Amino acid sequence: MNSLADVWGSVLQQLGKKLSPITISTWFDELTAVDIRGNSFILHCPNNFKKGYVESLFLADIKAALYDIFSTEFEVVILDDEALQAFNGTKVQRPGDRFTSDKFTFDTFVVGPSNKLAYAASIAVAEHPAQNYNPLLIYGDSGLGKTHLIYAIANFIKKSDPTAKIAYVKGDDLTNELVSAIQAGPKKTEEMREKYRQADLLMVDDVQFIAGKQQTQEEFFHTFNTLYESGRQIVLTSDRPASEMTLLDDRLRTRFNQGLTVDVAPPDFETRLAIIKNKAGSFGLDLSDNICNFIAKNVTTNVRQLEGTIKKIMAMKDLLGKDVDEDTATRAIQDMLKTTESIPTPESILENVSKYYHLDVAIICGQPRNQNAVAARQIAMYLIRSMTNHTLDEIGKIFDNRDHATVIYSIKQAEKKLTSNKSFAETVKEIKANITSRL
Repeated sequence: MNSLADVWGSVLQQLGKKLSPITISTWFDELTAVDIRGNSFILHCPNNFKKGYVESLFLADIKAALYDIFSTEFEVVILDDEALQAFNGTKVQRPGDRFTSDKFTFDTFVVGPSNKLAYAASIAVAEHPAQNYNPLLIYGDSGLGKTHLIYAIANFIKKSDPTAKIAYVKGDDLTNELVSAIQAGPKKTEEMREKYRQADLLMVDDVQFIAGKQQTQEEFFHTFNTLYESGRQIVLTSDRPASEMTLLDDRLRTRFNQGLTVDVAPPDFETRLAIIKNKAGSFGLDLSDNICNFIAKNVTTNVRQLEGTIKKIMAMKDLLGKDVDEDTATRAIQDMLKTTESIPTPESILENVSKYYHLDVAIICGQPRNQNAVAARQIAMYLIRSMTNHTLDEIGKIFDNRDHATVIYSIKQAEKKLTSNKSFAETVKEIKANITSRL
């Protein structure tokens, strides 16, 4: 492989076969590969809470993924900031480095009919922040390049003005940050507000996750107004347009729509082919036209899957000595071939319900009978029943070994509320949309 980052990318791909996308994005987003020494695979995590969580729950999964890639047993070591500093001075990429990295620029973004307008709008915003398109909302399914475009905007602005203050946050992280700040006291809450309200460019990725979170929406409303009225740029991404965020406050929906909304769609064949050649070239991988065409015909959903396929081929070539032929390409994309339906796991459904209600999964699956816990439990059971192939008995085992009759009752209660309670129905719709957006 060309770099440790490629190895770690392959590990995350392997983990994706067992863990939900939400689990990976929540707990692994701050982990970076540092080194491989002997039979030790060394990672760095600047967030001690996430470090401890990964160490307690996912070390075995990481080891298994490494074994699948290398056919060798590895010990996994996760370093915090202090330990990293003592570990031979290895430099680790920080979150802000992405805004000055050559990886996320307009030059490295492959333009096609499906993203041409979003690309042009992003360049216009980068060249003239807050002048014409404020806010800019880019929407589309996961893996189509939305985040690349907003990083490219930040990259362009940072190079034009190194003193520019750039703030980036994911929608669900914004809620978590607000909750932590409130728990820590008024001083921390004010610090959080200042961090975002003093930015020259504010980017919120997956803004749909703030819908239905009243206090988060209230804070963001005031932050939005502060930035907009002072002539500073706001860029948002979402899996859907504001008009379809049913639980979004009307005043935020109006503000989102007052700027420019553009979409990105799955790339056509020619664009996929260009992306494959571009990615392969950036990784130093020489693929024949026949192999490029084969991948483009079979991996059709999004750019992230195309990149994952290229990395898998690299791993098979470099680590296993495989020739890059059609058989190698077939094996590399076997888990990414387009299917007629994607089925979420019960874990991913529970995680989305948990995030929405701010309740631990253990509470949702357990015995607490307060109003929120009951509503969350009913929705989780209903969605697992309607979105997966799990039987009623299997669902009961997930929820603290509840019996068949109890599961039926909860699901019927949810179905009844869907037709009689508009707020409940919109909550279910919002959670379901968040689940499907991560498939």
